[in-house]
Amino acid sequence: MSSLSGPPEPALDVPAFRAALLAWFDAHARPLPWRAGAEGRRDPYRVWVSEILLQQTQVARGLTYYDRFLTAFPTVQALAAAPEAAVLKAWEGCGYYARARNLHRAAKLVAEQGFPDSYAGWLALPGVGPYTAAAISSLTRNEARAVNDGNVRRVLARVHAESTPTDRWVQARADDLLDPARPGAWNEAVMDLGATVCTPRRPNCARCPVSAHCRAFRQGDPTRYPAPKVRAAVREIRAVALLIGDAHAAVLERRDGTLLGGLMGLPMEELAAGETPAAALARLGARLNAVPGAELGVVTHGMTHRRLHVHVHTGTADLPRTPVSSAALSRLDAKAVALYAERQTSLFPPA
Repeated sequence: MSSLSGPPEPALDVPAFRAALLAWFDAHARPLPWRAGAEGRRDPYRVWVSEILLQQTQVARGLTYYDRFLTAFPTVQALAAAPEAAVLKAWEGCGYYARARNLHRAAKLVAEQGFPDSYAGWLALPGVGPYTAAAISSLTRNEARAVNDGNVRRVLARVHAESTPTDRWVQARADDLLDPARPGAWNEAVMDLGATVCTPRRPNCARCPVSAHCRAFRQGDPTRYPAPKVRAAVREIRAVALLIGDAHAAVLERRDGTLLGGLMGLPMEELAAGETPAAALARLGARLNAVPGAELGVVTHGMTHRRLHVHVHTGTADLPRTPVSSAALSRLDAKAVALYAERQTSLFPPA
């Protein structure tokens, strides 16, 4: 499938490739907190939490969320016993909240049955897919399972000069290269290489321990591989929301759906096709038996292939209010609540 033609390339020297990458990893591995412990015998709970967190979160941000989550739930038993609202609150800001709900569901199973001892056992848990099961089983049990994520895809596409690597192709190459003696370290080595050296836009080939084995490097254009994926079109969504209360206590509703299900947020209505914000606001007020007030502003927030534009208004209603600081809010709702504080500061600036 390679897009460039030319003289036949020499076959990849797998033993030399493994030795070079593992030597580099032993000297330059990132000191991440979930990597504590003997190789292949790490704490399964900490590895599991880190892998779920990092599915949609960069490591730099994930460290903060990891520390906060482990402080709240230091053991799987503590996580299993916690109410869902507390789990979502600890996950607040990390996004993709289905991860937290699945982690909570799975923790209840693990607390009853014990940690899985194999790839198949991890794969059977809610929210655990092939990548996560391979990562956890290799890191905690030294099971010979190769991981396949974005970093692995990019590294292997460049090593083989493959412009359009399919998931099946990446998994097959990863399986071929996996070091059977140190599968956990090998998986982390490939991912660390992709995260710190073989980066998407500015690969540092001068620092790469395996550049001598890389076809893309020899061709002089590693950023050509892999070819960019076709991105799904972003759907624009408009909505209105009511902030009944203030930045400390407000009327909140529980969200549903896969993205924000279980979180609390301001009462909100999406605009129908061709509908004006005023019409949607009137509909929202009627639903709540509330009187909409002044517009505080518009917040914009991106979510998986969607961009929301929400007109936030004040409102009055005889409804119970919830302390904002104790509620698990999405970033969208946190932005909306922040508009109130910003408006108060503009009206009553500090002396």
